[in-house]
This record gives sequence, C-alpha cells and structure tokens, in this order.
Amino acid sequence: MKRQNQSSVVEFILLGFSNFPELQKQLFGVFLVIYLVILVGNAIIIVIICLEQSLHSPMYLFLQNLSVVDLGFSAAIMPQILVVLSTKKTTITFSGCFVQMYFLLLFGGTEYFLLGAMAYDRFAAICHPLRYPVIMNNSVFMKLVMFSWVSGVTVATVQTTWVFSFPFCGPSEINHLFCETPPVLELTCADTFLFEIYAFTGTILIIVVPFLLILLSYIRILFAILKMPLTTGRQKAFSTCASHLTSVTLFYGAGSLTYLQPKSGYSPETKKLMSLAYTLLTPLLNPLIYTLQNSEMKRALMKFWRRKVDLHTF
Repeated sequence: MKRQNQSSVVEFILLGFSNFPELQKQLFGVFLVIYLVILVGNAIIIVIICLEQSLHSPMYLFLQNLSVVDLGFSAAIMPQILVVLSTKKTTITFSGCFVQMYFLLLFGGTEYFLLGAMAYDRFAAICHPLRYPVIMNNSVFMKLVMFSWVSGVTVATVQTTWVFSFPFCGPSEINHLFCETPPVLELTCADTFLFEIYAFTGTILIIVVPFLLILLSYIRILFAILKMPLTTGRQKAFSTCASHLTSVTLFYGAGSLTYLQPKSGYSPETKKLMSLAYTLLTPLLNPLIYTLQNSEMKRALMKFWRRKVDLHTF
C-alpha cells in the first residue's frame, strides 16, 4: 500500500479480528459478558472495602486500589474492543488513540508497582507481626500507593508523548483491537531505534524492579512460615499470600509474554490474543481470587449480601 503524506493521516483504522468475520458476533457476546463481569466484580470489592470498617487495613486498601486499576484498565480498552467487534472496520482519531494508549500504560504501570507494594505489606505482616503497625503505618501506606500511581503516570506520559511525536505517514491501519504501543509504532515513518531501546529497557525495569521486591519479600516470608511452630499459623499465613501470588503470576506472566517478546516472534493474531490475556485476565480473575481465597473478604461479602436481602425484604 502506498504511504500517505503525514498530514493526511488524521485517524487510524483498527482491524481487530477482521480476518475472521464469521466469529465477530460470537466474540462480541463473549467480550461483553467478560466486561460486565469485570465491572461488577471489581465494583463489589471497592464498595465492600469502603463500607466494611474491619477491612480498612493496608492489605485491603491496597486491594481496593488494585480493583480501581483493573476497572480503569478494562474501561480503557473494552468499549473500543466491543465497537471493533460489532463492525467490520472502525476508526479512532489521533487524540482518541493517544488517550487510550496513555491510560493503558498508566494503569498497567501502576499495577506492577501496586503488586510490589502488596508483597512488601505481606512481608511486614508475616515477618514482623508485632512491629507491623509501625512499619506499615498510614504514612508509609500512602507513600507506597502514591509512588505506584505517580510511576504509572510518569511511564504513560513519557512513552505516549514520545510515540505520538513520530510522524505517521500511513497506511493508517492498526492490525490490533486497540491502540497499543507496538502496533501503533509500526505505522511511523521515522527511525524508532532509540525509542525501542528505551521502551525495552523501561519495560524490563517496570517489570523487574517490582518483581525483585516481590521475590525477596516471599523468600523472607517462606523462611518465616517454615519457622512457625503451629500448622494453623502456617496455613493462615499461606492463605493470605496465595491470592497475591496467583495475581502476580497471571499479570507478570501475561505482561512478559506481551512486552518482552521478539519483534517478529509471533503472528499478529497471536499477539492480539496475548494482549487480551494481559489486559483482561487479571481484571476478570482478581475479584474471584481475592474473595474465594480470603475468609475476611468472604465474610464481608456475605454480610453485604445479607444487608441487601434485608433491605429488599423490609
């Protein structure tokens, strides 16, 4: 396809799964259900933690922030995905693509650092239970949360601004479901070598630094648990960590496959599926992971449900 003049490209065309038109309606139904489950599940966690005084501790307030991030993550892309799946081709403006990429990077970066902060919180609670209120006081909690959000904003601002500073000379077709950095970068007609070095290095730092904090925290937690004399104490400690470890495995696994892959390592359709796994799997499963594996969350959920039932019966 002949490249267009830079000034003529004012919008992008998201191709989505246009190679499989017979699956569009079925995929639309599947993703609509996934989106509704994400919205309801994460909203319930946010509301329950707000209403239940016993859950106003750093562990659950971190979880509340994680649910806000997951809601934002899905809201940044799911409406666009549903539009793409409901039409053969759909356009998105330059500004719309910029905003979508910005919030995708913001919420993604914030989640990595939040998961690291949550691991440190579990380390402090299990390895130093008597000093925990001092180690994880309100000031420390607020600093960790603010650092996570500011890191996400910084990553999103630098990367999105840099990507959209390149000239786009066409073709304007993005072979993807939403405006993610790699497929958008393929449409530029400038040398992106320095940006690719920055993006790869930055991605490694965003993934590796929190991951090292998580790894070191859980090594210390493991030794502390093995020293516990009572089996019940070990089981309780393991149960408080199981949800977080499951969430970390899902998010880091999918994120590494999506952003640390070779440039031409997978087909476009495979890359789309991996991006969907990265952006949708954890927001979808986190509410289940943190409610089904946590006794306090289950009790608060049942209390909330009984309150709703009582109001309706009254």
